[in-house]
Amino acid sequence: MAINWFPGHMHKARKEIKKVMPQMDLIIEVVDARIPFSSENPLVPALRGDTPLIKVLNKRDLADPEITEQWLAWLEKERGVRAITLTHNQRNEALSILKLAEEMTPGHDRQKSALRVMILGIPNVGKSTLINTLAGRPAAKTGNEPAVTRAQQAIKLPNNILLYDTPGFLWPKLSPEACGYRLAVTGAIRSAVLDFEDVAMFEAEYLLEAYPELVRARYGFEELPRDALALMDGIAAKRRFFGRGGVPDLHKVSEVLLNEFRSGKLGRISLETPEMVEREARAAEEAAD
Repeated sequence: MAINWFPGHMHKARKEIKKVMPQMDLIIEVVDARIPFSSENPLVPALRGDTPLIKVLNKRDLADPEITEQWLAWLEKERGVRAITLTHNQRNEALSILKLAEEMTPGHDRQKSALRVMILGIPNVGKSTLINTLAGRPAAKTGNEPAVTRAQQAIKLPNNILLYDTPGFLWPKLSPEACGYRLAVTGAIRSAVLDFEDVAMFEAEYLLEAYPELVRARYGFEELPRDALALMDGIAAKRRFFGRGGVPDLHKVSEVLLNEFRSGKLGRISLETPEMVEREARAAEEAAD
């Protein structure tokens, strides 16, 4: 199943961002540390040009720390990019972004004019929470559902910094297909447009391959299930999720798998690595030839 979610307000946001981005002195892009590539909007490089970029890998506390280090090194290979990690309850770390913004724009005289900073991020990566931390007040709406921010707004920050908040927007076609699934697993796409069982099956298959011991420990398996469906059936048996006639309730299992991943109950898990996305990119190029 190909996963796509590009409602009308996202198309409008994309056009508005394209219009004002050339006026910006610096860009902050917030991504999910568990999926730094899949949650990175591919429209940003084309819109950004040479404008300095701070890449914020948010939700660090939920991601695999070793893989996060790989991502930091990989992202900073790009010219004009600095990459940092954040977690929601570290205010001093968040405020260090303002200092970094000043370091990356040494030619800007903030005595004469405000430093114009645009903050971008796809839905549900924690952008609005970060804005409120930087502002020191509730300047942006927050929520656990994607697409809370619907319109641009300018927010005054200390040291004559003007922060332009933008709606979280995805792109018309999520590619490669695994990208859409990873976004769905982390909660960046509204639940109403998803097939929960399909998304959970994708997650289960990945967990068995990349984090078998976390699966074994969390769900109490003596022997690891042979495949994703066996894992879901096993969880149904362990949690006693059955429907009529003793049939495993895979929808309930799917909710458990997704919710326990998103909350961190399964452990610190990353859904992609730099090597993995490079391999997927090569495969996509070969398929296109």
